[in-house]
Amino acid sequence: MKNRIVKPLALAVGLAVCTGALAAPAAFDIKELDTGKDVCNDFNGFVNAKWIAANPIPDDRTRWGSFDALREDSLNVQHAIVEKAAKGATKAKPGSIEQKIGAFYASGMDEAAIEKAGYAPIKPELARIDGLKNSSDIVSYITDSYAHGNPVAFRFYGSPDFKDSSTQIAYAGQGGLGLPTADYYSKPDFEKIRTEYVAHIARTLQLVGVNEADAQAQAKAVMAFETRLASASLVPTELRQPENRYHYVSIADADKVTPHFDWAAFFKAQGADVQQGFSLSQPKFFAEFDKMLADVPVSEWQAYLRFHAIDEAAPYLSKAFQQEDFAFNAKTLNGQKEMKSRWKRTLDAVEGGMGMALGQLYVAQTFSPQSKARAQELVNNLRAAYKARIENLPWMSEATKQKALEKWASFTPKIGYPDKWRDWTGLQVHQGDYFGNVESAAKFNYDYMVAKIGKPVDRTEWGMTPQTVNAYYSPQKNEIVFPAAILQPPFFDAKADDALNYGGIGAVIGHEMGHGYDDQGSKFDAQGNNANWWTDDDRKAFESRTDKLADQFNHYEALPGKYVNGKLTMGENIGDLGGLNAAYDALQMALAKNPKEANSKIDGYTQDQRFFLNWARVWRGNIRPEAQLTQLNTDPHAPAQFRAIGAPSNMPAFAQAFQCKAGDKMVRDGEKQVKIW
Repeated sequence: MKNRIVKPLALAVGLAVCTGALAAPAAFDIKELDTGKDVCNDFNGFVNAKWIAANPIPDDRTRWGSFDALREDSLNVQHAIVEKAAKGATKAKPGSIEQKIGAFYASGMDEAAIEKAGYAPIKPELARIDGLKNSSDIVSYITDSYAHGNPVAFRFYGSPDFKDSSTQIAYAGQGGLGLPTADYYSKPDFEKIRTEYVAHIARTLQLVGVNEADAQAQAKAVMAFETRLASASLVPTELRQPENRYHYVSIADADKVTPHFDWAAFFKAQGADVQQGFSLSQPKFFAEFDKMLADVPVSEWQAYLRFHAIDEAAPYLSKAFQQEDFAFNAKTLNGQKEMKSRWKRTLDAVEGGMGMALGQLYVAQTFSPQSKARAQELVNNLRAAYKARIENLPWMSEATKQKALEKWASFTPKIGYPDKWRDWTGLQVHQGDYFGNVESAAKFNYDYMVAKIGKPVDRTEWGMTPQTVNAYYSPQKNEIVFPAAILQPPFFDAKADDALNYGGIGAVIGHEMGHGYDDQGSKFDAQGNNANWWTDDDRKAFESRTDKLADQFNHYEALPGKYVNGKLTMGENIGDLGGLNAAYDALQMALAKNPKEANSKIDGYTQDQRFFLNWARVWRGNIRPEAQLTQLNTDPHAPAQFRAIGAPSNMPAFAQAFQCKAGDKMVRDGEKQVKIW
């Protein structure tokens, strides 16, 4: 887990090379459909099998599909922007985002300078680790590392208070693991990965001059250290629960949990305004962390800190470090065959360090006011459809419906890009100092985050860059956000027929709205506070339906003997089901105003059929087995092929559109049919 660069989260995962605006492919190419397959029994294959066969996963990726193709388009646009900035960096206005982005990118492309530096950039940090003598020294090292924007052993960040969403507070949470989840340290399924991880740790240590025998001994110590942390860590299904992510305490009470770690001194060093208290989100983890400060030998702490200092810096050091990082984190864990090209890796670093600044340049050439207006229209239509669905729920009482509608009324949609841009004054970027620029950006962004603790929440701020092919819902702000990059085909095309847009971006809009009413989002009220607005009977009725959805996905086999975790993917599956239903209703509202379009066929397919076809096309894709295994254990999103079929199979409208019959795989009827929102 690389901490120096914080990358945007991704939703899921396809192909045009651009130097300006994104390419505009045909609205829908029916030649891609595999009509030899039965639409009612293999809907994903009917829509996507031919495309998948014709579009193998590139060697520098772990998966390939609609999301990936669009991301590749976005990357190419960004590539042109940063190349132009790099060429003009020395002539650009000093301190401008063009100058800083250009210098940052150019430094990352200067392979000769990076190779010459070797691991010199981290020698001072390694020397400090070598000099640690006791528990107090270790605490000071952790505190100082954080103050420089480099997380160690746990997570620390600012976010709206679960109980008062108008205020930003501090959160400390579990972390410190090099493997994806706590299960990787104990379950038999991951024994081979554990062996590979220990070998990776040893090889990494040897790159900085540790002899082979010592490196192997330290690697075993690191594995034992992390295994102990893992034993006190929650797994992803547990972390989905709000009650497991929030535990508000005073500083004095936190010190009782960790008597060897002084929280007041930590916050002072960070410059964090923590007066009344903060969320010590997973007390069990911090109790174990504190015990380890007391009883783990300093030499083992040094091995742990040494390895992670190297491992987290590796992508920004010389080639030997980059290759070792790739060999384990990309190839072993996720099956990636080849390292991404230099420009893509450097662009990742620029994105992580100055992503919103890059977004400011990106939207200037890719996103028109007309696109924003059309997207806003779709949002309004989806809102109306979702409201109608809430009002007509047969299983929910009027009291709870009123609360649900209050939440609906307070949704804030954000489309394309922020109304105001972040100020990058103070960030120092220098030509020819790649690692220094990465570190400088990490500290600048960390200080920016810390400065917001104790202050009112800025509800205009975005948590995702405009160039990200994704969307999100924030339960604490009760907002739905759609960056410019996702407002492209196959999701959105202003020239396409209604069916394609509602089956694409319409369903995504509905999906994000649905997160406000999923199994966890529904635990936050209209103001974004973690509060119960349900009657007991309504919550029971809701959970009886969500349990059926979990069971449905538990039966999807992604790899031989490996099934989807219906509990882990619950929120996304609820979002898909509610979102697709709402998008279908919104399409019917739009078609009612245009009977000619409603009653016509395009390329032989009705509007209802094209709606579902485009939904499945959004989820086309292939993934490497190693990456699929990682996804099954870490990702709250179900594998794409099951998202293509999961929600439609519960909708009578799908069966009607394609004349499917009872007994067909795409027809879930009777008690098996899941109806929630």
